[in-house]
Amino acid sequence: MRDDNFGEAFDSIQFNLSPRKWGPVAMAVVIGLPLIIFAFKAFVVVGAGERAVIFSKLSGVKEGQLGEGMHLNIPVIWEPVIYDVKAMTYTMSAQGREGQVRGDDSLLALTSDGLPVRLDVSIRFHLSPDDVWKLHKEIGPRYIDKIVRPVTRSDIRMVLSRFTVTEVYSGARKQIIERIHELLMPKFAEAHLILDEVLLRDVKFSDEFQLTIEQKQVAQQDAKRMVFVLEQAKLEKERKIVEARGESEAISLRAKALARNPALVQYEYVKNLPTNVRTVVADTNTIINLGSLFEQAPRQPAAPAGQ
Repeated sequence: MRDDNFGEAFDSIQFNLSPRKWGPVAMAVVIGLPLIIFAFKAFVVVGAGERAVIFSKLSGVKEGQLGEGMHLNIPVIWEPVIYDVKAMTYTMSAQGREGQVRGDDSLLALTSDGLPVRLDVSIRFHLSPDDVWKLHKEIGPRYIDKIVRPVTRSDIRMVLSRFTVTEVYSGARKQIIERIHELLMPKFAEAHLILDEVLLRDVKFSDEFQLTIEQKQVAQQDAKRMVFVLEQAKLEKERKIVEARGESEAISLRAKALARNPALVQYEYVKNLPTNVRTVVADTNTIINLGSLFEQAPRQPAAPAGQ
């Protein structure tokens, strides 16, 4: 029973798909589909920040480029190629996920003194919007592989070879970037590219040089510490000289005063005695009356007013 129903359904499908029923539909599809495709290809849409170059199978690359918006196209004969003219960055880095090339793509260069230096470099640039058709005709869409990457790596190596490793490590990085920019800019312009910026993102030195730098820094710290110690010793020496000079001058003044007045020794001695002592017995033959001694002591001139 089920087989009979299946056979009837199959016969019905065959009848419905017969040429007499589907002939006009098939003809419409065969004729209409190419027309639809042709209609869509009759226009080319250029997005924001893009330009379109037209390659004609009859005459080659057409002069000029199409700007943003919708433009008429001749299907089959014209082939539009879209180019992005917005700013872009090409990075060569040791970090595999940062650059366009997977794995370590950092740039190895030798300094003027023959030491290796590894650099992570980023090049910011964009296509000249008015010369995209020239770029397509002379270089093609693979301008990064043909121009940006090889020229950049070559010129950076050339620039680094003119600096010592110490200059690269210390204060010459700005000069290096400026020199790289000066070399790259005309070569990019010749390829209808506009160079915006060169970035040296990271510079790595050999283990030997890194160890030398660390030892130098330690030596510099030790030298600074030694200078500080010497300065402290010098200041201490000067302090002692000043102190000794002051003591010498004080002794000289005391000697002169003693020569003028022999009783000054007894006076200085008595000044340090307790206030309730009025008489001192120096020996069996000498009794010092403090009252008379104070009367004989030299009187200090009165201090001027205001002191």
